[in-house]
Amino acid sequence: MFLAVVFGAAIGLVLGLLGAGGSILAVPALVYGVGEPLQTAIPTSLAVIALSSLGSLLPRERRASVRWPVALVFGAAGVPAAFGGAALGRLFPQRWLLLAFAALMVVVAVQMLRGGENHSGACRARDGRVNWRSCLPKSVLAGAVVGLLTGMFGVGGGFVVVPVLTLLLGLGAQQAVATSLVVVLINSVAGLSAHADAVDSIDHRVLLVFAASALVVSLVAARLATRLNASTVRRWFAFVVLAVAAFVAAAAIVNPSALG
Repeated sequence: MFLAVVFGAAIGLVLGLLGAGGSILAVPALVYGVGEPLQTAIPTSLAVIALSSLGSLLPRERRASVRWPVALVFGAAGVPAAFGGAALGRLFPQRWLLLAFAALMVVVAVQMLRGGENHSGACRARDGRVNWRSCLPKSVLAGAVVGLLTGMFGVGGGFVVVPVLTLLLGLGAQQAVATSLVVVLINSVAGLSAHADAVDSIDHRVLLVFAASALVVSLVAARLATRLNASTVRRWFAFVVLAVAAFVAAAAIVNPSALG
């Protein structure tokens, strides 16, 4: 149970500060750290991430940064795509999926490290409102792509959502982090529903300990994140993505079935 507390706290820290990365860390933590079988780790991870995302949204400053229309459109487009991605992912060897996933994460991290905020993104209007004429098509498409990747790789997708919101749609760093949490929450609930047949196998003690530590730390981290410089948040996120990419690539080479 001690390891469940440690890994839960680490995931809460990542999710609270960055609005992303928690789900991709949760599954390997449950499999390698806690010793759960993959078919149990996946729904447990989704439940933990859903609770942590909800907790990270509780601070008033964080909720005020959410671009709710973008989040709901993004999330709604991703839900059916996630189910399709799960079916599609079964058609390809897991080794190549994981290697492609790691490569995608490296590209995302490099882009985040190279550039600042994108002030010409599709969603950013000069008066601060959402420019739906150019934002809606890209939001639906990006949400569907993220949902497809989420379903194929069995992870939450926040690590892709944040840079997409920042680089493609033009949201500021804090807005992207807060909006990502809503998208992650929607995807996590949808994914948990998709794995409803495995819910009975969840060890509720592990779930409660894991979720409680993640939730508490994510609340503290969320309050801290609103006081951080936007470029600092973006840089930290990029480093986390690079670290996880290295882990996923190693898993694909050494044990390609480890993450499902």
